[in-house]
Amino acid sequence: MFTLLKKGHVFAPHSLGRKDILIAGSQIQAIRSPGEIQIKGASLKEIDASEKIVIPGIIDTHVHILGGGGEGGPATRAPEITIQDIISSGVTSVIGCLGTDGTTRHMESLLAKARGLQEEGVSTYVFTGSYQFPVITITKDVCTDLTLIDKVLGAGEIAVSDHRSSQPTFEEFARLASQCRVGGLLGGKPGILHCHIGSGPRKLDMLFRLIKETEIPPTQVIPTHTNRNSELFEEAVKFIHQGGTIDITAPPHPQSPHGSELTLPKCLQLCQEKKAALSQITISSDSNGSLPVFDEKGQLVGLTVGTQKSLLENFRFLLQTNTLALEDTIRLFSTNPSQFYQLPQKGEIKEGKDADLILLNKDYQLSDCLAMGKIMMSSGKIWAKSTLNRKT
Repeated sequence: MFTLLKKGHVFAPHSLGRKDILIAGSQIQAIRSPGEIQIKGASLKEIDASEKIVIPGIIDTHVHILGGGGEGGPATRAPEITIQDIISSGVTSVIGCLGTDGTTRHMESLLAKARGLQEEGVSTYVFTGSYQFPVITITKDVCTDLTLIDKVLGAGEIAVSDHRSSQPTFEEFARLASQCRVGGLLGGKPGILHCHIGSGPRKLDMLFRLIKETEIPPTQVIPTHTNRNSELFEEAVKFIHQGGTIDITAPPHPQSPHGSELTLPKCLQLCQEKKAALSQITISSDSNGSLPVFDEKGQLVGLTVGTQKSLLENFRFLLQTNTLALEDTIRLFSTNPSQFYQLPQKGEIKEGKDADLILLNKDYQLSDCLAMGKIMMSSGKIWAKSTLNRKT
């Protein structure tokens, strides 16, 4: 079965102009000027993309695919994500994590959920562990998880500078980073130590000490939720200048982010002012995780749930506010994570790459989505269905 996207304006992430894209199986086979691709004697599905922008599918590097939360008791456990949630957000690849709850949610369940979502059509990976030290793994060892389990890309999200963390010592933190380093080398993985950064006063102290006091490169660790407040983001910019990469959580409300005074344009404008490389920034959703609000005494006073829809909403907001050009915006949401997490088949529209593509209308509303060459959404209608919800 061949699929031909016709006459779309392709951003790969750089602009290729209007092109036809031929897909065979899960991969892009050819990108040519309109009308140059001719297929005879084979089944062909054609998609008219002449009024559309074609870009790489979004890679969401921080998703609570099993659901997160629980800080307000069992009734506040967030729900699992579905394939419909993912596709309707323009996401074609996810990295799953546990979060606060490593007690009633388990790594084996996280891995099974990731495999289930892969069977339903999207590319999936996971971090081993949760907020806590010592890290709860599948094989009882971080290095072994990375070496032997295909979907494990690193450890996380490990909580630091947060009242919910296990308050690890620097020696414990450095040892975990070294396990990620070695496991990544042995398994041919990035071996990322993915760190949840809370609102505590120590901010990125652990990460700066790691750079100063060990031989572990700053690229081995990525802090997330770095846009909690201005003071923390200032440190995140310094981390970029020291060779690190940061992850920004897409605010649930682009114009008035809950729990932070920082909109995404404001963060990126600060990076540009400070000459911090945008190539060292990724954007994730924290989808299906809880977004708790604590008062000065540490009491829970509010709780909402993250959604992947915040990604496309912030994507559009960056363009509407003229913060970045389209190709630079694509890099933040697709190309940068593919490079940082060593996913060479993702994040770019190129012959031989996976056919993870989304089509946007002129106002950047999602119209179509293809994941691994399979049509998951067409003209605004979602065809992807969770296995147990499919009609027989």
